[in-house]
Amino acid sequence: MFKSHKSLASERKKELVFKGVSRSTVRNDLRSFHTLSHFVLSAGPLKSAPALKHSKTAYFEIEILDAQTRKQICIVDKVRQTSTIHDVKQKFHKACPNWYPSRIGLQLECGGPFLKDCITIQSVAASSIITLYFTDLGRQVSWTTVFLAEYTGPLLIYFLFYLRISYIYDIKESARRLRHPVVHLACFCHCIHYIRYILETLLVHKVSAEHTPLKNLIKGCALYWGFTSWIAYYVNHPRYTPPLYGNRQITISAINFLICEAGNHFINVILAHPNHTGNNACFPSPNYNPFTWMFFLVSCPNYTYEIGSWISFTIMTQTLPVGIFTLLMSIQMSLWANKKHKYYLKKFNSCMHRKSAIIPFLL
Repeated sequence: MFKSHKSLASERKKELVFKGVSRSTVRNDLRSFHTLSHFVLSAGPLKSAPALKHSKTAYFEIEILDAQTRKQICIVDKVRQTSTIHDVKQKFHKACPNWYPSRIGLQLECGGPFLKDCITIQSVAASSIITLYFTDLGRQVSWTTVFLAEYTGPLLIYFLFYLRISYIYDIKESARRLRHPVVHLACFCHCIHYIRYILETLLVHKVSAEHTPLKNLIKGCALYWGFTSWIAYYVNHPRYTPPLYGNRQITISAINFLICEAGNHFINVILAHPNHTGNNACFPSPNYNPFTWMFFLVSCPNYTYEIGSWISFTIMTQTLPVGIFTLLMSIQMSLWANKKHKYYLKKFNSCMHRKSAIIPFLL
């Protein structure tokens, strides 16, 4: 069947309308694409979206167990990443008031080293839940208390013997025998030594804020107080005999004693300077002060001067107790100096060329 003329005309018209619409749509699409392209080019290169970072744990939960029984004591929660072991001890003390922070010892594992108060939780954390082991350190005292007790005791004890109290010496014998001038000089030098110690502890040294067991205080006081009593008893005794070579021996030893005391003080002042303390410390270098020139020869001149003081005091008084105390102190300080010298060699190898630990050219 053939289509009529009208139907053909209407279809032709529809076709033309459809083509017109399609062309106009294509034109509009091209214009939109051209506009979008122009906008992108004018905006510059496309930036990739930043990658999402994995969020870190905001808080930690710390389980504290008894180091001996492995039983749980408490759980410290909501501990921040920047919190320190000291902060954990404070929270532990709030949960268990019987234990003060100074006597709390925390370990990552039983038998391991105790964590220092300055360590951050983030540095020891393997997950959001941390297990620490608690050990009761017993009664603790500050290092400042230890030093002041060790140095104040000898100062007072020596005065008791110097005054020749009736409970110590016979009154008649003390009145009958005159004191040799070296007895007064020895008291003066002994007082200078321990007064310097006390003042440096309060004003010069940066004493650690940490604590030590009470037994260390007792040991230190027993050593210093006991030897002071022994030394003072013989030096201030009414039957004390002066040095063999008389005033020449006394004068030279006293001058050397004062020189060593001054040198020890100036070295301690330098060591307390901020440039020579902490993790970023540098090795002390000599300056215009002649007492600091000892740094050219030894790495621990403070111990060198300390031994020099006691050797001078021994020669000046010429007594056996002082000599024994000097020998013991020299051995102990040599051990401390060798330990520090090895540390300096590792950290400041370039500054330690041909230096000894405590005695120039020997030790």
